[in-house]
Amino acid sequence: MHTSPVALVTGASRGIGRGIALELARAGHSVLINYAGNAAAAEECRALCRQAAPAQSSASFETVQADLSKEADRQRLVETTLCRFGKIDLLVNNAGVAPDRRADLLEATEESFDRLIAINLKGPFFLTQRVARHWLKAAETWPARGARPKIVTISSISAYTASVNRGDYCVSKAALAMLTPLFAARLAEVGVRVYEIRPGIIATDMTGPVKERYDKLIVSGLTPIRRWGAPEDVGRAVVALANEAFPFSTGEVINVDGGFHLRTL
Repeated sequence: MHTSPVALVTGASRGIGRGIALELARAGHSVLINYAGNAAAAEECRALCRQAAPAQSSASFETVQADLSKEADRQRLVETTLCRFGKIDLLVNNAGVAPDRRADLLEATEESFDRLIAINLKGPFFLTQRVARHWLKAAETWPARGARPKIVTISSISAYTASVNRGDYCVSKAALAMLTPLFAARLAEVGVRVYEIRPGIIATDMTGPVKERYDKLIVSGLTPIRRWGAPEDVGRAVVALANEAFPFSTGEVINVDGGFHLRTL
């Protein structure tokens, strides 16, 4: 059993997931780096986590390939994490995909819709269910006092912002937003707290193709904080939640969006 806290981070090889993994490593967490297909990026993330970890930390880092849209892969991911680390203290549902191409709402295809729902929604829903079942069985052995496991789901401002050229993505994120209140209500009895982080415009591979457009929007005041977000911005929010910064909160949504959600006159 590892003495350091153990985090399972999905989609952790690149982008926001890598930023989360690195910030958790800096905070002394062991991290299971899940990836779908890019093994080289996952190994690079693993090396960076080792460099970021405090010198005296007992943390260790592992990579596991798993397609979260597949039940067998989700089962293997959880079982491998428990085998290698002995526990899961933090589940970060970060893995997600954008549409293969941006298409007008009236031109969206069922194939794209099904892919986004399977990865962005079904995957985290049933992965969380599997981890929650493990925690419910383990709760009998938890000490009366002390930290409890946590769930953090990374959604998007697209959960409430209509983008008519990627409607299937917006629908998947809007549905994902319900994951947090559902599991927060169900798991409160054993002290598991559940949160959602809603990133705004974050500089990643996913947003690369629209960089020029968003550069102009940010300069013109789209967000009160006039800069791109960075993966580490999201990572630091995850660390705050993991490190008991909000002990009397659950089901909460944390906006990491430069103030995009504000309505001003």
